Amino acid sequence: MQKEQIIRCGWSVSDPIYVDYHDREWGVPVHNDQELFEMIILDGAQAGLSWLTILRKRENYRRAFDDFDARKISRYGQKKMDELMSDAGIVRNRLKIEAAIWNAKAFLKIQGEFGTFDSYIWRFVGGSMRKNARRSLKEIPATTPESDAMSKDLVSRGFRFAGSTICYAFMQAAGLVNDHIVDCYRYKEVMRGTPSAR
Repeated sequence: MQKEQIIRCGWSVSDPIYVDYHDREWGVPVHNDQELFEMIILDGAQAGLSWLTILRKRENYRRAFDDFDARKISRYGQKKMDELMSDAGIVRNRLKIEAAIWNAKAFLKIQGEFGTFDSYIWRFVGGSMRKNARRSLKEIPATTPESDAMSKDLVSRGFRFAGSTICYAFMQAAGLVNDHIVDCYRYKEVMRGTPSAR
């Protein structure tokens, strides 16, 4: 008896790390502030690089950035900056490292204003996942009016590396939109609210 072939989004099949990330995390709605902060920082770190590069370094980032504790990161000084710049386990780009510190400060201000970052960020999709029905990867845009609005607002609040393309990648990853193609086995699971295996 022939084993049934599992259909996945085309971008995810080139590497086992991608397959695992696609199957367990990508597109699953996230409402935990620390996870959301991690995701937005890592999406910013990706700028100009492949997402696979960042996924391979994710555990190093968690170690280097105090498990994405925004309060700790917001207090990083020059000594910690120098440490991070010499850490081969992360992307050693001064602007991106500085951005993580600025973004931590902005993140904490948003928490102070809205109670949680979750309640702030999900406003851009009206509080619930946008359920798209893309038939191919070609139909998936790089930006949307929602990501434009999110980017504009985040930047106005002090975020760096938060352009509309980065914001849309974040929206896809954090499940603000379901951009699994309709033939992908995860599309219906995500629509049904099947939890991730985090």
